[in-house]
Amino acid sequence: MLHAAFLMPLFPLAGFIVLLAFGRRVGEPIAGWIGTLAVAGSFVSACVTLAGLANQPSGARTLTCSDSCSSGAGGHAFFTWIPVGALHVKAAILLDPLSMTMCMFVTGVSMLIHLYSVGYMKGDRDFTKFFVYLNAFVFSMLVLVMSSNLLVTFVGWEGVGVCSYWLISFWFHRDSAASAGKKAFIYNRVGDTGFLLAMFLIFSKTGTLTYLSVFAHRHLLAGGGAATAAVLLLFLAATGKSAQIPLFNWLPDAMEGPTPVSALIHAATMVTAGVYLLCRVNPLLAMSPDAMWVIAAIGGATAFVAATIACAQQDIKKALAFSTVSQIGYMVLAVGSGAYVAAIFLMVCHAFYKGLLFLGSGSVIHGLEDEQDMKRMGGLRRLMPWTFVTFLAGWLALAAVPPFAGFWAKGDILTNVYGKTLVLYALGLLTALLTSYYMSRIFFLTFTGRERWAAEAPDGRPPHHRPHEAPWVMRAPLVVLAFFAVFAGAVNLPWVHVGTLAQWLGPVFGNRLFAARESAGQQIGLAVADGVVALAAVLVAWRVWRRTSDRPALEPAFLQRVWYWDNVYDAAIGRPAQVFARACAVVVDGRLIDGAVNGIGRLVRSTGDGVRRVQTGFVRNYVVGIVLGMAAILVFMLSRTWWS
Repeated sequence: MLHAAFLMPLFPLAGFIVLLAFGRRVGEPIAGWIGTLAVAGSFVSACVTLAGLANQPSGARTLTCSDSCSSGAGGHAFFTWIPVGALHVKAAILLDPLSMTMCMFVTGVSMLIHLYSVGYMKGDRDFTKFFVYLNAFVFSMLVLVMSSNLLVTFVGWEGVGVCSYWLISFWFHRDSAASAGKKAFIYNRVGDTGFLLAMFLIFSKTGTLTYLSVFAHRHLLAGGGAATAAVLLLFLAATGKSAQIPLFNWLPDAMEGPTPVSALIHAATMVTAGVYLLCRVNPLLAMSPDAMWVIAAIGGATAFVAATIACAQQDIKKALAFSTVSQIGYMVLAVGSGAYVAAIFLMVCHAFYKGLLFLGSGSVIHGLEDEQDMKRMGGLRRLMPWTFVTFLAGWLALAAVPPFAGFWAKGDILTNVYGKTLVLYALGLLTALLTSYYMSRIFFLTFTGRERWAAEAPDGRPPHHRPHEAPWVMRAPLVVLAFFAVFAGAVNLPWVHVGTLAQWLGPVFGNRLFAARESAGQQIGLAVADGVVALAAVLVAWRVWRRTSDRPALEPAFLQRVWYWDNVYDAAIGRPAQVFARACAVVVDGRLIDGAVNGIGRLVRSTGDGVRRVQTGFVRNYVVGIVLGMAAILVFMLSRTWWS
């Protein structure tokens, strides 16, 4: 059963190749069904592999290739990629509870997003190309999470980066989409520099890039700050991919891509890659408590800042995008606190309810003829009942209202952080209050109140036609995701200790996992506080937004303009870089490079002009030249004889 692991990345790769070769011939909708079936095959392979891994003894659930690449179940490499000196990199897979958990929700949620896209992208001129990119994205993500070493992980890491560029700028005929794709690509390259430097450092100290070997020789990183440097460099990579301060503001602009792209990138795949990487190298994190404090602080700050920004956004997708940044901040906060299981628990639940919310927003946008401004929505609950009910489940889950999935996942993080530091716990609880508020605001502005879509917009845009519900191919994924948004919390309930996610992931983290020491009474008190905060914020939002969409005092420009983060970067980096570039164009390019090239040209021309004067065409002049030359040679030879 474990041999089915090889099929997980091969199915989407095969789908990518088939669509690339024959997609335009088969056209719409066959190309979409081919892409969907490819990812469905990957999901089935993941289920089979999960069953095989679960049958292994708890201590034998970490399987990778041996030197002979034939170490039994689950232990095969595809090929040896780089055999250079001491560096031997195998394209091999690492099966353990962490990678299998990632594979399950990556393939499962991606399959539903592919199915949804068959309906959402109907009629698009590049329908086939869209599924080519989606299959390539899923393949790259699986390479990232299944690799047994840092270098092949980096290949998948770069693969999802390239695919995200293609998908974000998919409608490249819009300048905003093309710019958003470039912005995401550049921000991610900044983070990727940290990944490369971390690999150089780790290999220079341990002589290997294979995870298990690095962990076995991690003592070689002790001393001299090498472990701290490696962890912080890997965290820099994570800040780029998982959109944390200071590299978070590419993510909202990524909303320029089609809505299924937003769901794919923001729910179960790309943005969770950074959190996965940090959890994967948890033995290195345990060697640097100072670096973990930095990680926790940045995660908490990101969660809070993004939550405040989400409270003032009018674009439904951008509000959900900042919500993603905030939720990933919670996961990073958990990683920095050593609560790795809590981080993965929230990651799993987030994949379901955030995927649901993005697809639900896509259903609304689809029904309102591409309208994304929540101030032009309202009253949709009667016209779009399926979307309303499923979005309701996603809203309550993300708002952490008990007993929905988000309540258990976010509560697990806050309980662990409470045991680590009260300051970050207070910041996390305040962020939870803001989260429930802005999600309630999104829900009320979209589905309740008067039907603002039926009126002319303040800027003169005409009313929309009557909204319509999405077709079944878009509704079915919403129903499935809504089910898990409600019940996914059952995988790690706090009073259950058998068959839980914590028990499943336990061997991966071992004694490095932070264990909160609160009493049962304290845990109940913390849970009650979480629930009260969530319900109080819902009530406040209901009183504020149920009848109106116009509250300028609650939507200041400071928050709408993202704390002026882009303005600061433009003033501190963008404009000085433009001035420097112009100076380089004049001085370096114009004077040095062009001057050197033109100077050589002038030298050659002047030399040719001088030599040309010797070519007079008169034989007597040439004879004189020969005689003078012979005389000079004779004088030289006589002078050497005389001096010797």
